[in-house]
Amino acid sequence: MSLEQVVVLLAAAAGAGWIDAVVGGGGLLQLPALMVAGVPTIQAIATNKLSSVFGTASAAVTYVRTTKLDPQVAVPAGVLAVLCSGLGASAAAAISSEVLRPLVMVILLGVAAFVTLRPSFGALPRAHLRTRARVGAAILVSGVLIAFYDGIMGPGTGTFLIIAFTTILGLDFVHASATSKIINTGTNLGALLVFGYQGHILWALGLGMAVCNIAGAQVGARMALRRGTGFVRVVLLCVVVAMVARLGWQQFG
Repeated sequence: MSLEQVVVLLAAAAGAGWIDAVVGGGGLLQLPALMVAGVPTIQAIATNKLSSVFGTASAAVTYVRTTKLDPQVAVPAGVLAVLCSGLGASAAAAISSEVLRPLVMVILLGVAAFVTLRPSFGALPRAHLRTRARVGAAILVSGVLIAFYDGIMGPGTGTFLIIAFTTILGLDFVHASATSKIINTGTNLGALLVFGYQGHILWALGLGMAVCNIAGAQVGARMALRRGTGFVRVVLLCVVVAMVARLGWQQFG
């Protein structure tokens, strides 16, 4: 790999860290960059996880220091996420992404329409929605379903987590983004353990990208906290549109 390619990958990792810290979806930038650089698909996915877990954990620490999280949701969902993402990564070879992509595209289009047509969605917390049943549903959706999806495929995991916490628990976008970073750290870690055991990780490249990912994540987390829910909402819509375009190109292009 040439020096120019390494520089491009480091820059992509920094950008991915920023996107992930705000709304998730940094893999849209980092994973294609690895594949364009000639890294085989499975190694690209594994190395992407190595870089992402550091950036996501870094953003989570920044959010935790300034934002009050709900440990009754974050802790059990985070633990489940490690396990279920690992199971997803183990099953990745047996499930065709060709089947999953159309479903993910439909869900993302629904998310984009809902957020666009409901300008007040995610702007303010809706504490009345937090019931015991909804807490249980949020843990299962984030720690099991979304985590398993991240292990198998991955694009948009952070975005799906934010939408889940906003819809089910009534969190505003900033608090939903903060909570999602805890779960997303778990999903990255679970998949990373499996990929590491299978020997697919490019450690030197991944650790170098991790440093840049952390830098981007720190900037993104601070911007989200400073600029608030309106900023997160705009970035969320941009990332959703980009994900739909990317998945559509992969499916039909």
